[in-house]
Amino acid sequence: MNRDFDVCVIGSGAGGGPVALTLAEAGYSVVVLEKGPWFREQDFFKDEIACCRRSTYTPNLLDERHVLERPDGDGGWQAESTFDSGWDWWNGNCVGGATNFMSGFFHRMKPDDFRLLSAFGPVAGANIADWPISYDEMEPWYDLVERRVGVSGKIVDHPRQEPRSSAGFPYPPTVEHPISGWIDRACRDLGYIPLPAPRAILSLPAMGRDACLYTNYCGSYGCSTGAKGSARAALLDHAVRTGRCEIRARCMASRILSDARGNLEALEYLETNGTRRRLDAKIYVVACQAIETARLLLMSTGPKYPDGLANKNGQVGRNLIFSAGGSGAGDIVYPGLDPKLVDLLDVRGLFVNRALQDWYFYPDPKTGQRRKGGTVEFLFRHANAISRAVAQKWDSSGDLVWGKPLKDRIKSYFASGRHLRFEVFNDWTPVDDCFVSLDPVEKDKWGMPVARIRLGYHPRDLEVGRFLARKGAEVLERLGAENVSWSVSGSPPPNLVAGGCRFGTDPKTSVLDPDCRAHGLENLYVTDGSCMPTGGSVPYTWTIYANAFRVAHRILDALGGAACARS
Repeated sequence: MNRDFDVCVIGSGAGGGPVALTLAEAGYSVVVLEKGPWFREQDFFKDEIACCRRSTYTPNLLDERHVLERPDGDGGWQAESTFDSGWDWWNGNCVGGATNFMSGFFHRMKPDDFRLLSAFGPVAGANIADWPISYDEMEPWYDLVERRVGVSGKIVDHPRQEPRSSAGFPYPPTVEHPISGWIDRACRDLGYIPLPAPRAILSLPAMGRDACLYTNYCGSYGCSTGAKGSARAALLDHAVRTGRCEIRARCMASRILSDARGNLEALEYLETNGTRRRLDAKIYVVACQAIETARLLLMSTGPKYPDGLANKNGQVGRNLIFSAGGSGAGDIVYPGLDPKLVDLLDVRGLFVNRALQDWYFYPDPKTGQRRKGGTVEFLFRHANAISRAVAQKWDSSGDLVWGKPLKDRIKSYFASGRHLRFEVFNDWTPVDDCFVSLDPVEKDKWGMPVARIRLGYHPRDLEVGRFLARKGAEVLERLGAENVSWSVSGSPPPNLVAGGCRFGTDPKTSVLDPDCRAHGLENLYVTDGSCMPTGGSVPYTWTIYANAFRVAHRILDALGGAACARS
């Protein structure tokens, strides 16, 4: 039977880009569907209005939204549309997805992250499961990502250092701010080992991309040089150049169609004007990001799949995870400092690039038993000027400030010192009350049900987050920072989401097999973060990239090997 394409990839971010590139380079015809537009480097500006105060890179919440369920304080759940709350859960709907707007902190997961249940035992009220693959199986793909995406950094010997097949990163570290050395000294004074944070940002021109320009804007912004290792710049642009990969932007996948025997027939999608179209392929790869992947599968009902594709046992959407943790901050004030130190601190644009993993595993203060901790990442407060200035309109008592006092307050905020932050990353423990379903009422602009997300969490996550946040605050205090504060919360960061289509060996408790192929469906794969049973205590993007490359080669095997080698 002739098909339109060998492979159809739905979604163009970290889960879709590696698949499209691998199979196109191997000689197969690939189509990538992306609901958003196709931006290039010249379309990205350091514009806070476009980036962060309007829906320039994400859908308008009037047209497309989510419904969030949060605890109501009485043991129940309160649902609210993101259109009503303004809490935007879209993360870069465009070719390359959210990878266009990531900060690019690329830490690997550790070997024990792949076996949390075996290494640390069960947790009451949690659904912890080991990964069906090991770190050793993933390691070559981590290494491949370093080279294909482009990771800059420096290896420092450390008790928590994971095994590596290469001696170092392929590119030297990005240029660091002088405060990085101050952090190093403060950490060593405390007996901690500061780690240069690897970044998916080119420090040198390579692979047809320019190096970083150090413009002081990175996270939440698109990169105007291509230095950031987005799926678009690092992978999809190269896939398109093969002549075998077609990207259809502004095309929203609405459902995967199946026949009475359960075979996948075609993908139905919608163009911007609402026109419905179909295409078919030998293999379908879903990589829409965890929430929207679950939504698409749940909407893809058929004669043999009344509850959605791959959902025979009701596992699609279950065990959604985020990144637990919190943040803290302190002010390094100029008054009283040597003017030469002030000049060093006032340098703009350079990266801090410092992390701590001394407590990635640590002894429980109460029991002494080894337990899972996480990562503390240091960075400057985001350069966004508007949001930072607006925050000055309230004084410490909560009273409104205006006129000249407001001007003076804004001037003092920006001119009196630097605001150093830290972020904490620790495991989000999977629980029954964190999942994706279809909302029975709310519809998007095409009339399709939107995703409804229950945001339950495990209290253990806050306990670990508090432990780590205190360590971050300790470093700031050692630096001499003033106004040091920190907080942790059960509110999830919507840019760090995984799970919902857990992979494993048992179809009763998982959606996908170890190769990320849907149980019982030979030609349906999921390659974004949906497969992850647990997320580690680092940002997810590197692991999603690595696993997508791994699965791409499994798909290549299923297709019979490289087509160009057989022709």
